[in-house]
Amino acid sequence: MPQGKVENVPDDGLTTRQRRRQHVLAVHTGQGKGKSTAAFGMALRAWSAGWPIAVFQFVKSPKWKVGEETALRALGETGQGGSVVWHKMGEGWSWIQRPGTERDHAAEAAEGWAQIKRDLAAEAYRFYVLDEFTYPIKWGWVDIADVVETLRERPGNQHVVVTGRDAHPDLVDIADLVTDMTKIKHPMDAGRKGQQGIEW
Repeated sequence: MPQGKVENVPDDGLTTRQRRRQHVLAVHTGQGKGKSTAAFGMALRAWSAGWPIAVFQFVKSPKWKVGEETALRALGETGQGGSVVWHKMGEGWSWIQRPGTERDHAAEAAEGWAQIKRDLAAEAYRFYVLDEFTYPIKWGWVDIADVVETLRERPGNQHVVVTGRDAHPDLVDIADLVTDMTKIKHPMDAGRKGQQGIEW
């Protein structure tokens, strides 16, 4: 598709301006690096547009400080762009069983999804990043039918980006924008671990 050119114009009775202002549901999935990074890049654009932003991270530890969080929180406090709120659920990498843990990751994921539903119903924010949200769906902690209905029927002009591997086909079906990050090479293939400034 040529840059900035649509392939076809739907017969929906809407003007170009009305179509341009429709809310977007984006899904960043696949095995490659960059799913969350791309979502946070979109959040920076939303901040610049003055939109209130909510980030919900589903499998990142509250103790893990990522660069995007530091930057977006700082920008949200400047008063120059949109406001930013950041929520982290779970204990991080929660598919790894840790002995002695008493946290109920499934319940925390369900609680996070319930908060997102409340925020969407109240039109509390204009831009949402649901980071690593594909995993609670995949593990059955959140009902995919409920997710599909809620996101499809969300009111107003609220944009949502969902990230994570193995996006559910029903989520892909209702999305307006789907990107599959394909891994060609990664430093981990050569035994190199993640590093600050690149992975976080």
